Amino acid sequence: MSDASETAPAANMKVDPDRLWDSLMEMAKIGPGIAGGNNRQTLTDADGEGRRLFQRWCENAGMTMGVDRMGNMFMRHEGADPSLDPVYIGSHLDTQPTGGKYDGVLGVLSGLEVIRSIRDLGLTTRRPIVVVNWTNEEGARFAPAMLASGVYAGVHDEDYANSRQDAEGKRFGEELDRIGWRGTEDVGGRPMHAMFEYHIEQGPILEAEEKQIGVVTHGQGLWWLQVTLTGKDAHTGSTPMNMRVNAGLGMARIIEAVHRIAMDHQPNAVGAVGQANVWPNSRNVIPGKAVFTIDFRSPDLEKLTAMRARLEAEAPQIAADLGLGIEIEPVGHFDPVTFDPDLVKVVRGAAEHLGYSHMNIVSGAGHDACWINRVAPTVMIMCPCVDGLSHNEAEEISPEWAAAGADVLLHSVLEVAEVVR
Repeated sequence: MSDASETAPAANMKVDPDRLWDSLMEMAKIGPGIAGGNNRQTLTDADGEGRRLFQRWCENAGMTMGVDRMGNMFMRHEGADPSLDPVYIGSHLDTQPTGGKYDGVLGVLSGLEVIRSIRDLGLTTRRPIVVVNWTNEEGARFAPAMLASGVYAGVHDEDYANSRQDAEGKRFGEELDRIGWRGTEDVGGRPMHAMFEYHIEQGPILEAEEKQIGVVTHGQGLWWLQVTLTGKDAHTGSTPMNMRVNAGLGMARIIEAVHRIAMDHQPNAVGAVGQANVWPNSRNVIPGKAVFTIDFRSPDLEKLTAMRARLEAEAPQIAADLGLGIEIEPVGHFDPVTFDPDLVKVVRGAAEHLGYSHMNIVSGAGHDACWINRVAPTVMIMCPCVDGLSHNEAEEISPEWAAAGADVLLHSVLEVAEVVR
């Protein structure tokens, strides 16, 4: 990193807050939800439409586009020395089925706003800057989450990613081709000097502490474990209680065990079941099959590993006591992340330079930055969200919060990309 005194921009350099907010509201019109949020799941027609709008905005800002075989979009703003490794700004445009207007989208459109602001200010950076939309960060339609950034970082291979199926049996690769967003560029290998990801906190800490900026030092590790229980469908009224092989009951007992395991590993550990299905899902049939996904997270690798091990010991015993068959399949994982200390200092310095209140924070959610951190220096910036609510259509932030984090992003990127004039 260069000397901050040589490259740090003046404190009065800020993004256009109204333009950033207008962009967020315009993108939110694509794939609207039913309660004020968004349903713009990855590789749907709405995802394709959102990508085209983002492309148009970027090209109007003088940027050029590259797309790789996972559909990752790379929008490049040229630097004074095109041979230098670029500074990247990345997040995602896809949403949960009942998602908010800001999760991921804030980071992508704030990256665009950084470029627009650089142009407005008449600045030139030594390094190019690339704004990225990573495909399938959410993992709501195609598990695991952060799929395409995972391929980019060498965590998954392309065949694995292309073979992922949604609930209707549609494959990732086929849907990527269908919406017309499979590029020709090889996945991975792009030179990166650094990457910044700006995101809403998705938790209540910043708002509760009345801080405008979260300087993200670490990210929690995660295990997603998909459990399949097999019992016997039977009539709820005429089957004696002692003759039932109830997959729903087994699921309930394992859900309770997940909670108990997480509580036994406090502090800094969480666990829950967020996705659950039973078959035949009829009001008067005892479930003969249950499939559900356990989500364990912790910034402590030892705790994360111990929670998985204990679940894999206890769940089969619960199933055996009820006469159920059981399969446990890992469907998502990453170890806890330590973000680049030099970039953390840059972000903290930018917040101080701008006079924004800030604090160190650990990301409770997984993000594309967690994978990219394996191949390039990476850091995250966070802004508060109301009541910490996310993955919900009621997700909300203020225009002032959005702009403050984008200002910190602007100053951080300008320092690392090196202003030359």
